[in-house]
This record gives sequence, structure tokens and C-alpha cells, in this order.
Amino acid sequence: MAKDGKKQGTDLHQSSSFSEWERKFSSQEERKERFLSLSFREQPRVVTPEQVNGYSYSDRLGYPGEFPFTRGVHATMHRGRLWTMRQFAGFGSPEDTNRRFKYLLEHGQTGLSTAFDMPTLMGYDADHSKSRGEVGREGVSLSTIEDMDLLFSGIALDHVTVSMTINCTATVAMAMYFAVARRRGIPFDRLGGTIQNDMLKEFIAQKEWICPPEPSVKLSCDIVEYCAESAPRFNPISISGYHIREAGATAVQELAFTLADGVAYVEHCLERGMDIDSFAPRLSFFFDVHNDFFEEIAKFRAARRIWAYLMRDRFGAMTERSMKLRTHAQTAGVSLTAQQPVNNVARVALQALAAVLGGVQSLHTNSMDETLSLPTEEAVKVALRTQQIIAEETGVTNVVDPLGGSYYMEQLTDQIEAEALEYIAKIDGLGGMLKAVEVGFPQKEISEASYRFQLMVDDRDYAMVGVNKYQDEQEQEIPLLHIDYELERKQIETVKAFKAKRNAKEVNEHLDQLRKACSSGSNVMPVLIDAVDSGVTLGEVSDVYREVFGIYTDPGTI
Repeated sequence: MAKDGKKQGTDLHQSSSFSEWERKFSSQEERKERFLSLSFREQPRVVTPEQVNGYSYSDRLGYPGEFPFTRGVHATMHRGRLWTMRQFAGFGSPEDTNRRFKYLLEHGQTGLSTAFDMPTLMGYDADHSKSRGEVGREGVSLSTIEDMDLLFSGIALDHVTVSMTINCTATVAMAMYFAVARRRGIPFDRLGGTIQNDMLKEFIAQKEWICPPEPSVKLSCDIVEYCAESAPRFNPISISGYHIREAGATAVQELAFTLADGVAYVEHCLERGMDIDSFAPRLSFFFDVHNDFFEEIAKFRAARRIWAYLMRDRFGAMTERSMKLRTHAQTAGVSLTAQQPVNNVARVALQALAAVLGGVQSLHTNSMDETLSLPTEEAVKVALRTQQIIAEETGVTNVVDPLGGSYYMEQLTDQIEAEALEYIAKIDGLGGMLKAVEVGFPQKEISEASYRFQLMVDDRDYAMVGVNKYQDEQEQEIPLLHIDYELERKQIETVKAFKAKRNAKEVNEHLDQLRKACSSGSNVMPVLIDAVDSGVTLGEVSDVYREVFGIYTDPGTI
């Protein structure tokens, strides 16, 4: 080295502009010809101030806790309070799931999240012929109010928040939950939690329904209206992009279709005569967190900003609480692989980290074995510990929105916002999401995106470790949870015994009252709470819905 401290023979000239830098290094080889995000977006080599020229900090970014909430809905975010850590739990009988709930609470979980089996989700009691072989197999079996009581036995409902993933029978589950609380002497205004209750995403993606879209949306909004009046701490709907993404949507499609669903629910509630600020603060959202790390973070930031402007400018919301998009997130089940399943621990950790950096209020981390079975206790504990390690050991919660101001992050957030708004404008042009669903617009878009992604995997343009790259010759085995078929027989007997001991006359009277409420268009929740408390079952309520509202068949399957 020369005496003046400069390296001899080294050109220290720095590029004066991005275009000069690009010319200087344009000939350097890269690993691939094209770098694409999971949403098929071309990725830049680098982003500089020139690419975000004219960016307004106050309009586009702002401060945490202030409009448009790009940097977070709370000023202190996770410095003030960590997100609620939830693990999806639900299998077998109510007693089985109750034990899992208590196991998770003992290991530091801060909120309960309930999965229900397919008969429950589709409106059939455990003793129905269509329930055979499915009772308790992919979630907990729920047919009666006694099932709900057992599910939360020994758990103080006014001291935990409870999430219930259920949709076409959400009114029944919510009514049972309220009835159990009433039996225990707990006022509804002390209950906290979230019920999914999002029927639009069922028609778009998950395909679990009873009735056609219009009455289904009406029933969803019955819960919204009832909670606004009687259970103000309970989130009456979780407008869900998760299942849209799991069906094959891109990040932009997930964001756009979810927010368009939210717009549809808001419009329906306003048509009822509800004041926007009476229910909007308790609308919640639920997003997927996939593998594309920065894209997922930008998606959450764009979601908050779009929703804030929609609520203020389109719907005239007056309070900031109405403009804040609060969201739960879950790591991407569709990204988990049966091959080398232990690798899923790494995938989940990175997805969870993206959710935290994206500013979520609640998070579920998938277990490594969920592509093969319902999770074992050990696997679900590892998934919970993943969240706790992020919270306690990484330091990422010490600074609010630490990636805010990154040229790439801000450009990406703007791009995702613009692309999502284009979709929302298309849906508006079709007459809103209800009409868009009826003509199959979001379904078609998701199908095409799913096909395009699969081609990338098949052609190895997208690498999946252990699947199309770095494969093992021998399959990796891990312990799995097995559901005993004897459980189904016992649950059927329990439901039959429950029905046999009821007052049949009282049950029929309540079912008649429910029919009248459905036929008149009035809110079903007050009638339903009394009905399930008297012994009316989930399947019997669903039969009334089928009778009054009709049965829906997907036009794509005709």
C-alpha cells in the first residue's frame, strides 16, 4: 500500500448515476437470466433513489400508528406489545382438543385457535351418514352445545382470546360460544377473539358452503351486526386471503381479492343502516405468509395503506380505528413439503420472520408435519418456539418497521399497491365482489396463476429444496399423529345420546323461530343463541338454512 493510504493501481471512481453504474457492470454474469418473484414480477438488480424519485415520506410512508399506517397500526408496534402467538389446534373429540389447548397455554401460547372437522365445516352432525370417516379427522368435531362446553372446559373465556376457523356454520359456532359464556355468567362484552366467518373467500377458494353467495354474505354480516351491538371486543369476521393464496393466487391477487371482499362486507353492513364507525374497527384480516421474503413484507405494508385510504375516502370513516387494518397471519401450508419434512422448520421460521417484520398483530406458525398429518405435540411446540425465538432472541422487535425507507422495500410496496388497486378497479367494474364471484372472475385468475407457478416448478425455474433440487434417495420419516377410528364411533354415540335426552317440543319450537328469522331477513343471532342453548344442533340449524336459502352448487362443477 502506498504511503498516502491509497491502493496502487486501483480505480476509485464511483458512478455518478444509476445508468452509469449499470453500463459499468452490465457485462458481469449472473446466476440466472431472469429473477422473478413468486408473483412473477421481474426483480431489479438494485434499487436506488433514482428509482423512487419524488417519493413523499408523509403521503406514502408516514409514522407508525398514524395514517396511512404503512409502518404499522400502533406507534410502538412490537416494542409495546408482542403479537398474539396462536397455534392451530383441533382434532378428535372436544376433550382431545381441550387437552391440546391446555398443553399450548402451558408452553407460552397467548391465544387459542380452533380447527374444526369437515362435517362441522359443512353443516353435518357427527351422526349424519355424510360424516362417516371424517369425524374428528382434520379438526375437532362440534355438533352440540355440550361439545362447545367441553372444548373450553377449565378455560376462562374472559381471560383468553379465541379464534375459530369456521365459515358457513360460523353463526352456529358463534351462537354456541355465546351460549356457553352465558351459562358461565360471563357478559358478552368481556369476550375477546375472532371468528373467521368469511363466506366470499369460500366461493373464491376453499369451497366449503351450504347456501348461495347472497344469503351466505347476509349470515356473515348478521354476526358483524350482533357483535357490534353485544360483543364489542370480539372480531366478528376475519376477511381471509390465506385460503385464496393457498389455492394458488399470487401475493397481489391475495391482497386485492381479500380487500375487495372486505369492501363487499362493508357495503352490505352499510346497506343495513349500520354506521361505518360502529363496526369497522372490529373488522380483521387474515393473510398467508409465503416464501418470497420481501414480497410478503411489502404486501402487509401495502394492505394497511390501501385499506386506510378505502375506509377514509370511499366509505367516509371518521375514526382512525376504522382505518386501521389489523391482521392475523399464518405461514404458508402450501409451501410445506412431504419430502425432507424437517426442512419445513426453516421455511416456517423465515415466513414467520417476514410476518413480524410486516407488522402483524397475530401469528400462527405451521408445524413441520402438517403436510403429512395433523401436528404432533412435539411438532407444534417447535412451531410455537419458533415464534418465541423471533420475539426474544433476534432483536427484530426492537425497532418499528426496520425496513421502512429501504429503496427496494418502498418501491416494492408501491408496486404491489398499484397492482392490487388495478384488480380492485376491475372488480368494481364487474359490480363488486359478489358479482365477480358469480361470474367466476377471481376463480379464473387464481387458476391461471396456480398453473403458471406449477410450470415454473416442473421446469425447475423455481427451486423447491428436496422436491426438484437437492433431493434425497430415501424418504425422511418423522413421528406422525394418528386419529383412532374408535373416536368416531364414540362421538356418534355421544351426539345420539344428547339428542335423545332433549325436549323435542322445545327444540322444534326453536327451529320454527329460526325458520321465521331466516325467511323474514332478520338477524338470526339472538334466535340462534337461544336455539342452541335449548339443544338444537349444528346440523339441524344447517338443514334450516338449506331449506330456506337453498343449496349452492359451484357453476364450475355443473
